This record gives sequence, C-alpha cells and structure tokens, in this order.
Amino acid sequence: MARKLILGSSSPYRRELMERLHLDFETFKPEIDEHALPGETPQALVQRLAEAKAKKVSYTMANAIDALIIGSDQVAVCNGEILGKPHTKERAITQLLSFVGRKVTFYTGLSLYDAGADKAQTVCEPFYVTFRTDLTEAEITRYVELEQPLNCAGSFKSEGLGTALFAELSGKDPNSLIGLPTIKLLELLRNVGVNPLA
Repeated sequence: MARKLILGSSSPYRRELMERLHLDFETFKPEIDEHALPGETPQALVQRLAEAKAKKVSYTMANAIDALIIGSDQVAVCNGEILGKPHTKERAITQLLSFVGRKVTFYTGLSLYDAGADKAQTVCEPFYVTFRTDLTEAEITRYVELEQPLNCAGSFKSEGLGTALFAELSGKDPNSLIGLPTIKLLELLRNVGVNPLA
C-alpha cells in the first residue's frame, strides 16, 4: 500500500508544483511561530521551520501517523539581512527598491518527515536573483499593484510578472524560488522508496 503523502502548506503555488510531479497527496497548513531565534543563520532558520512544519502536521492530523510529510520555508537575504514577507504594499515597494542592482539570495528549507519512523531529511537550497540596475520606482509600484506579492518572501512572484524585475537568475532549481525545490524533493522521496517514475 502506498504511503500517505502530505504537503504541509496552503500555498497554491507549492500545491501546483506537487501536482506536476504526478504524486497523490493531501495538504494541511501547520501553524507555527516563524520568528528567527537569536543568532540564527538564514540557512538554519529555514531548515528548522521546514522540519517544524512537517512535524506539526504529524502531531495535528489524526490520519498522519505513518505519513510522509513535506515541510518548506523560505527567506530572502540581501546585504546579510533576513527579509520576510512584506504584508503591506508600502513594505513590498520599499523591499523591492532596496534590491535594485543587487543580488538577493533565497534560502528554501525543505524537510521530508517520515512520521512512522520519526525521521526527517532536511536540507537548505539556495537560489540567487540579481535585480535590474535600471529598475524604477514606478515599475516597482506598478508590479506590486498588479501582483500583490504581500505574502511572498522578497515581495515578488517568480512564477508571474516578477521576472520583469530580474537581470539574472542562478541556482540548481528555479522551483526553489516558488518555495518547493522539486529536484531535491524527488531525491528525498526516492530515499524512502517513493518515485513517480517507478
């Protein structure tokens, strides 16, 4: 019998990525405190939160006792500062203005928690975005008005018009920018015997 697979997220973008992998899965949104601990690095933060989300699903859902649970978390880092979700239009514009001509690193924490074995595989995937040097405040304001990226780390959606802000992208998996590095996820799933190509 196939193991139950649960995505610990309510993100429609992560759900869409999972659907593209031809895997049967459920979704559940875990509620956890996402604040960084004192002195915590961005890499450690996203790994801790990704694993905490996956484990929270196993403790919260009655039918998750033997499930494989995916947790993910993401932050943007520019000039050594961790940047979360802006939540307001004004903060999104300010955040994007601070990125003009700069390289921003996105760290995505990914955890696959085997609830039956009480074992987690947790990794951090970096991805790098260089913003245009000629990006104007008017363009940024128009972008924020059109896409409303208020709940997105870094104040943009790379799966939409956000690419109009960029000069260059680099990293192993562009899906990391959407919040779910599927190349690494499939590797973690193969480690526990789940392979959509098998």
